[in-house]
Amino acid sequence: MTRFTPGFPPDSTADPAPGPTSGPTSGPTSGPAPVAVPDGERLARAALTRLTEPGDETVGRWVRELGPAALVRGLTGAGPPPKGAREERLAGCRARATLLDPAGDLDAVARLGGRFLCPGDREWPRQLDDLGDARPLGLWVRGRANVRLWALRSVAVVGARACTDYGSHVAATFGAGLAERGWVVVSGAAYGVDGAAHRGALAAGGATVAVLASGVDVPYPRGHTELIDRIAEQGLVLAELPPGGHPTRSRFVLRNRVIAALTRGTLVVEAEYRSGSLVTARRARQLGRHTMGVPGPVTSGLSAGVHELLREEASLVTDAAEVAELVGDIGELAPERRGPIVARDLLEPTAAGVLEAVPGRGGGHLDDIAREAALGRDRTLAGLYELQALGFVERRGDLWQLAGPPSTSGTPKPPGRRPTVRRGGT
Repeated sequence: MTRFTPGFPPDSTADPAPGPTSGPTSGPTSGPAPVAVPDGERLARAALTRLTEPGDETVGRWVRELGPAALVRGLTGAGPPPKGAREERLAGCRARATLLDPAGDLDAVARLGGRFLCPGDREWPRQLDDLGDARPLGLWVRGRANVRLWALRSVAVVGARACTDYGSHVAATFGAGLAERGWVVVSGAAYGVDGAAHRGALAAGGATVAVLASGVDVPYPRGHTELIDRIAEQGLVLAELPPGGHPTRSRFVLRNRVIAALTRGTLVVEAEYRSGSLVTARRARQLGRHTMGVPGPVTSGLSAGVHELLREEASLVTDAAEVAELVGDIGELAPERRGPIVARDLLEPTAAGVLEAVPGRGGGHLDDIAREAALGRDRTLAGLYELQALGFVERRGDLWQLAGPPSTSGTPKPPGRRPTVRRGGT
């Protein structure tokens, strides 16, 4: 491949400083509407995902101070180096620069039916801004669904790769239960708990997101190639690495911060004392998200890490209803929504078509709605989850129905089971 010459236009301004959002529920109504990211900045950010490693706070600070295009030039020797850059780092970047082809990377992900999201895009999940300078430079995406809207109603389910039959069963049950309640299940597509949670959500006809430590075109582990392809069809596959990127031990660890920041809460099913899943949960807690754990046998080393997490004030949960109660509490701090958060005539054509196909009375099964909308099952499901995030529809078991009018303030909710969520520690 020929050497890439970073001929980006000058940055009009330095990158806006990432920082805390209004919380994990920050969504379509919070703050001014983002504008489309200029092509030059998108190319520069795509180049930086190949030049640098994910989660590098120094790189994030340079992007914020200089802008992505100037930073690419500085790191590749086409411009002044960023202040404080060590020669060893610059030499490594210059070596990687021989492989730069950001336009080719953008074409490659487009051929997969995907895209590259940048901070400032309308679809950018602003929860990730809570990571500060460790915020991803961008996200490579496979799948049709809207990342920002799905992330607003998502829960991470993580745990041991070498899990027990108990752990696999529990993860699948939680994945299915959350999906049936209209929650998006996020995990890392690894063997064990991750895969079981994804499969549970898929089996329930629900939505799931895989966050990879490789490129979106490099399924890892290889044994989960079929699963990851299925997730891309019915859900979303996300990665910080560009197409062709391969996982390393450090990239797995850094990937976990994205899972923690993207979701409203992190649930750990099985984990040993030094498990990466505990890193994810603790990072989630630092970011103000809920952390939850499923207890296991006191004789099992694979539950020892979960029990330690519960002693650290994580919440003990035993079913999906308890998880939904906890993560739903986050949204109760926001002003009560009175109807859909966008006008019906502003919906994208696909979402509008799906909404028209939802029965006016009662509810409809996914297959019936897909048939009425003349769309494939996966595209219909993505549309339903988008409509749910926007307040137009809701899921009741296997049925999707139009959302009812919001309850007025002071009107008691109908009686129902309100599970008591137990808090770890004393």
